[in-house]
Amino acid sequence: VFTLVVVVALMATGIVPNVHAALIGCLMMGIFKCIDLDQAYRAIQWKSLIMIVGMLPFAIALERTGGVDLAAHALVGLTANTGVYSMLALLFAITVALGLFVSGTANAVLLIPVALAIAEELQASPYPFAMTVALACSSSFMTPIAPVNSLVATAGNYSFADFLRIGLPLTLIVLVVSVFMVPWIFPL
Repeated sequence: VFTLVVVVALMATGIVPNVHAALIGCLMMGIFKCIDLDQAYRAIQWKSLIMIVGMLPFAIALERTGGVDLAAHALVGLTANTGVYSMLALLFAITVALGLFVSGTANAVLLIPVALAIAEELQASPYPFAMTVALACSSSFMTPIAPVNSLVATAGNYSFADFLRIGLPLTLIVLVVSVFMVPWIFPL
């Protein structure tokens, strides 16, 4: 509990960057014997780590070859006369759709550059676009593919249809709230 309080306080005050605060928390957990080295190694989700490492070169290649700009131009062209809110909704929907097949972190690695390119093309602030992608990456309610969902699916004996039946309305709610709240909190 003390480690949690320290990490949250460090992150909230901005004394150190969030990554450093998390590393300090990890070190404190080791020092206070909350976790040992074997438990730490077993806790690593190797599949997710390998997927992220595999997606990074793909994202870099997309950016260097112009694929990111091409996707941004296509999305802006698709919603040219409909406004920024429809662009945010489309970006959210694409991110959620891709999230049905890849992990949230890998999804963010692929789509954050596209979101930033869209913001640049629209001459808008990049913050609402990046936050919309981040929220959409965290909205993997429709399939048991996400690690947390797979744990719940096994423990609760849920089927794929259960996730779709509950996850689709929940995703639509998050979409609507995100599209209207994000530009309000992070002005365009």
